[in-house]
Amino acid sequence: MDSPGQYEERVVWTVVGTGVGPLLLAATGDGLVNVVFHAVGAARDRALERLAARLGTEPVEAPRSPLLAEAIRQVEAYFAGGRRDFDLPLDWSLISGFNRQVLRELAVGVPFGQVVGYGDLAGRVGRPDAAQAVGTAMGANPLPVVVPCHRVVESDGGIGGFGGGVDTKRRLLALEGVLPEPLF
Repeated sequence: MDSPGQYEERVVWTVVGTGVGPLLLAATGDGLVNVVFHAVGAARDRALERLAARLGTEPVEAPRSPLLAEAIRQVEAYFAGGRRDFDLPLDWSLISGFNRQVLRELAVGVPFGQVVGYGDLAGRVGRPDAAQAVGTAMGANPLPVVVPCHRVVESDGGIGGFGGGVDTKRRLLALEGVLPEPLF
């Protein structure tokens, strides 16, 4: 006889210190499912509550989980300047439709050290009139840094918005050599 919850998805998480502050990394058996900026205190707790509600299971803190080991290693290497690309299995279950299509294109089509405009990215997925919808997709990105929404900028040269905050976006673009290092 099956035990209750036997087939529930297991979700593990940990918080990793980075050059842009603490990042929460969460993974399932399918791959990395969520990256959350500023993951301390109430912000971390809210992120975990949202994740539990969306995936239907309580995330378990497991910093030594094999499901997280490679993601931790690659994130740390990225922030140390030793990694330019992520090569991780990703669990796309928190995003669907147009948003998923745009984020998948971003993940494979905009390499380290380059940026793309919202409208240009919309054109790449066959919707040149959907720049605003691309902005919405960037804001819904459950995997920032790994799926590099920080590389999407305004066509007029502006930096654009960012879920982790504009200062975080500037730091990530500086890390990739797109912008100069912030002075403070």
